Amino acid sequence: MHDLVIRGGTIVDGTGAKPYAGDVAIDGGLISAVGVVNTKGREEIDATGQVVTPGFVDIHTHYDGQATWDQEMGPSSWHGVTTVVMGNCGVGFAPAKPDKHDWLIGLMEGVEDIPGTALAEGMSWDWETFPQYMDALERLPRTIDVGTHVPHGAVRAYVMGERGANNEEPTETDIAQMSKIVEEGLRSGALGFSTSRTVLHKSVDGVLVPGTTATEPELLGIGRAMGRVGHGVFEMASDLKPEWNEFNWMGELSRETGMPVTFAALQSINHETTLDEQISAMRDENARGARIVAQIALRGNGIVMAWQGTVHPFLFKAAWWEIAELPWQEQLSCLRDPAFRKRMITEESLFPEESDVLALYQTVAGGWHAQYEMGKDFNYEPDQSQTILARAQEAGVSAVEYAYDLLMQDDGKGFIYFPVLNYADGNLNFLEALQTCQDTVNSLSDGGAHCGTICDAASPTFMLQHWVRDRDGKRISLENAVKRQCRDTALLYGLEDRGLLSPGYLADVNIIDLEALKLGKPWLAFDLPAGGKRLLQKAEGYSYTIKSGQVTFRDGQYQGVHPGCVLRGPQQVERTRAAN
Repeated sequence: MHDLVIRGGTIVDGTGAKPYAGDVAIDGGLISAVGVVNTKGREEIDATGQVVTPGFVDIHTHYDGQATWDQEMGPSSWHGVTTVVMGNCGVGFAPAKPDKHDWLIGLMEGVEDIPGTALAEGMSWDWETFPQYMDALERLPRTIDVGTHVPHGAVRAYVMGERGANNEEPTETDIAQMSKIVEEGLRSGALGFSTSRTVLHKSVDGVLVPGTTATEPELLGIGRAMGRVGHGVFEMASDLKPEWNEFNWMGELSRETGMPVTFAALQSINHETTLDEQISAMRDENARGARIVAQIALRGNGIVMAWQGTVHPFLFKAAWWEIAELPWQEQLSCLRDPAFRKRMITEESLFPEESDVLALYQTVAGGWHAQYEMGKDFNYEPDQSQTILARAQEAGVSAVEYAYDLLMQDDGKGFIYFPVLNYADGNLNFLEALQTCQDTVNSLSDGGAHCGTICDAASPTFMLQHWVRDRDGKRISLENAVKRQCRDTALLYGLEDRGLLSPGYLADVNIIDLEALKLGKPWLAFDLPAGGKRLLQKAEGYSYTIKSGQVTFRDGQYQGVHPGCVLRGPQQVERTRAAN
């Protein structure tokens, strides 16, 4: 008798093969049979009329703090995700000297918009070295599997102190010490190393992430640690300035070490290197023996703007700053006052005199042609008829008035969607070809991060609902979508034991009512430690999520079981079989 049998579902096995009807048997946390299963199970699930997929693998998250106190790991676990990789973009919390705790919190707060008070209250800091951090992560039972990178910012600060924090040039001794720490981290189980090279990533004090301006000797010196260990992914977020020759050193590093290098590939009107140029440069290096992989997002990287969020169009008004520190109910009372409304609408925005993101601030405060009304059943590929400008013209009011009144909906909890990246053309057509390439992976959910601005941890659900089922225009096949979110992401990080519905693989499974699948409207919750806020989004249609053979979610409801673990390095099917 099997532990569990899933009967009569439409199996999408993660290989990219066409779906087929069949059963899935599970024993000892592994898949034991797929196809026709005649033996009964101690528990059986009727999946008739539903699709059965592997659990989703999300390789770009920022749960570095949350993973130390949260067993459930929402919102990612609410969207069929059974494995996450965190520590991206060069920020994280290990290694950490005691006098750098507050500084690392400020770095994460500034870069990833995670409330510093929540991190300060939620983390125990019972570690200093990276191996000790891995041990600390293991002390918490968890619902899903968690892997991590060694973050450049923490390593630089640990070795170089203030010199590292201020992006000063390292000595050869500094590079050797950083390389040793990265090697130690990889040998303790880290899946890779990450760095940030974008001016958008700054600490809460406005200081660039350590390593932003790192030169080739530092990057190659640290990257060679992966070659010595024999595993690891070098992950990077970058502005990809032409003069930095990013693809040259990425190609050199990958060829020398044999390890993959991956970067965030985003469409941006501000990038000097266009997305097409990024992909072309990557492929030139790959043609010479490198393995560089572009991480792509499936929708616009959009700021969700709200009064209680981190960003909204009135953020730079003097009137706003008179009430910015008031409790919400007092703020709301002011916002409802007609005289205050008039001030907010008529006052000019006051921007910082010196800022390398001034254009972004200006678009936040008045880019009505690029901002969209976000209501129930919102289409994340909106057309120009949904812009604030168009809706205001239709209503016969100014755009600034329309935006103000939109934010006041639902007792001051209205939303405006502003896709900062990946929406320069006003559509997602440019992503169509990229979703059929072997040198790209679906990624960039930023789960656990940008708590007051972005809600993209629901990316797997969006992929299925929008790109597979509902999109007006070219769609992608169900089998390709599942392969990209399961097997492709897993293999990039050496997680060979998951992402497939096949005997011997981990029993990480989703049972999904594809016709009923539906993203809910985001909301702001204040459920982080110290009452910290975060944007959350749930979905209908997930009948079951199963992790290592245990049902973790049933009809979207958390079951309180903890079959997950902390991943220690690459995972092989043989190792999993032997362990069971």
